[in-house]
Amino acid sequence: MTDLSFFAALLIGLAGSVHCVGMCGGIVSALSFAIPANKAVFPYALAYNIGRISSYCIAGALTGFLGQIATQQSQIGLSILQLLSSLFLLSLAFYIGGCWQGLVHIERLGKYLWKYLSPISKKFIPFNTPLHALPYGMIWGWLPCGLVYSTLTWSLASGDALVGAKIMLGFGLGTLPVMLLMALGIKQVSAVVRHPLFKQVVAVSLALYALLLLTKTFGFALF
Repeated sequence: MTDLSFFAALLIGLAGSVHCVGMCGGIVSALSFAIPANKAVFPYALAYNIGRISSYCIAGALTGFLGQIATQQSQIGLSILQLLSSLFLLSLAFYIGGCWQGLVHIERLGKYLWKYLSPISKKFIPFNTPLHALPYGMIWGWLPCGLVYSTLTWSLASGDALVGAKIMLGFGLGTLPVMLLMALGIKQVSAVVRHPLFKQVVAVSLALYALLLLTKTFGFALF
């Protein structure tokens, strides 16, 4: 089931790349101004995204550890966390499928922390080397995002720090191709993830996986 969670998180990251472009597209475009003249963009963009994904993994490990504490206290706590993650997965399926946009409101939860982190990122620009883009990306990995928060509920329900980090790694890797290609100025790729058929296939797959999680949680078969 862990491998399925990793793959599902990968799909969310890939399908949610359009949302990432909307939120982080301006940041990716700004990278070109922070990079020294006549320097290749790719090493800086890669370092930025490694930093961003590293923050996702840290957040996944932390929530997985919190889930472990909760499940050690009570078996009912585990069932509640699994139910919560399944419901968030269904909400993600509806969001990606274009049926519900409520995740946008969840992003507001992180605005209070972000107002303190955002100014710190400016200390790392302009980039003298690709290594300077790494901490910059780590800070921007904490940008409030409904997709990130929803995927973190899986890490929480996993009840394991390592598994939680693995789930968020899958999500981050899913967002990586589009983010890198956008940084390189290749925007045609967004047409693929924007295609209605692609989004609907991903949405249905995630919804079915959410139902599978529910059957595991409550021990009954839906089919």
